[in-house]
Amino acid sequence: MTTRPLIGITMGDPVGIGPEIIVKALADNPIYDQCRPLIIGNVEILKKAATIVGQSPDFHPVDDPDQGKFVTGSVDVLDPAGPFSEPINWGRPTPETGRHMETYITTAVDLAVAGKTTAMVTAPINKEALRMGGSRYTGHTELIAERVGCSRYAMMLAGDRLRVVLVTIHIPLKKVHQALTREKVRTTLEITAESLISRFGIPAPRIAVAGLNPHAGESGLFGDEETQTIIPAMEAAADATSAAIEGPFPPDTVFVAAAEGRFDAVVCMYHDQGLIPLKLLHFDDGVNTTLGLPIIRTSVDHGTAYDIAGTGRAGCASLKAAIRMAVLQSNQSVAGVKKT
Repeated sequence: MTTRPLIGITMGDPVGIGPEIIVKALADNPIYDQCRPLIIGNVEILKKAATIVGQSPDFHPVDDPDQGKFVTGSVDVLDPAGPFSEPINWGRPTPETGRHMETYITTAVDLAVAGKTTAMVTAPINKEALRMGGSRYTGHTELIAERVGCSRYAMMLAGDRLRVVLVTIHIPLKKVHQALTREKVRTTLEITAESLISRFGIPAPRIAVAGLNPHAGESGLFGDEETQTIIPAMEAAADATSAAIEGPFPPDTVFVAAAEGRFDAVVCMYHDQGLIPLKLLHFDDGVNTTLGLPIIRTSVDHGTAYDIAGTGRAGCASLKAAIRMAVLQSNQSVAGVKKT
């Protein structure tokens, strides 16, 4: 049983839905059959969340992952931030809740880097609440990447039917064409290929590339980013990897082909181009995973939902899917090490 990967799960925003969905997810016996979950967060808040969702597990505080019980009905919790100085209210972030949520994340990163956990799963945070706590980061990805010293990474959103990887992420649409460079597109393609092989166990990945413009530019009629930037980057990435890289395809048709199984992932040029089809198919069970990091990180594909926090209404499907993906990547990484 000790071969089950030890997964560090951050509690996320203390006043969001993270505590509730964690308690709900860990009430599922198969989670413990697949892994050893360690919650990095606050026991008292988790207890309140358990009451709200009608669960009564045995909360087991630990100072080190090795002290965990990791059995169904017992939730192991490591709290690196300590108690709150004043009562918290669901849906109402404070500078203190912002500081605590960042501490949960940095601790989870450090545990993974040290090899004390095999992967980290992140519950949702709120960017504004993070700033309220004095953080200089805009979100999970930037914080984690800098802490592990990684500048070469990419965001993948995934479900059973569709995986999308983004070349540009949180920038205004009018700036996308300026941000698209051959190097950025090539790097994203190479990271995607490497990760599909090493983290998902796909030895010969099939990657589709979405064009930036309608009809993928229509031979330059609707824009030249495809011919000047995307195609040269694809050719360079194809030479550097073992992946089959095809496209650029018209963005209005490529996702249909991918959802039907013709491709293992679609590399998209901007945020909504990839997120709209992904959430159409996987609104409840989509997973966010950061490719290219030296550690495994997966996350829910939704926010803190302050409007329903503390009501018990939040679903845990995305969190359970994120845990399953962390387990899959952990097991694949171990298998890859054994093969080499």
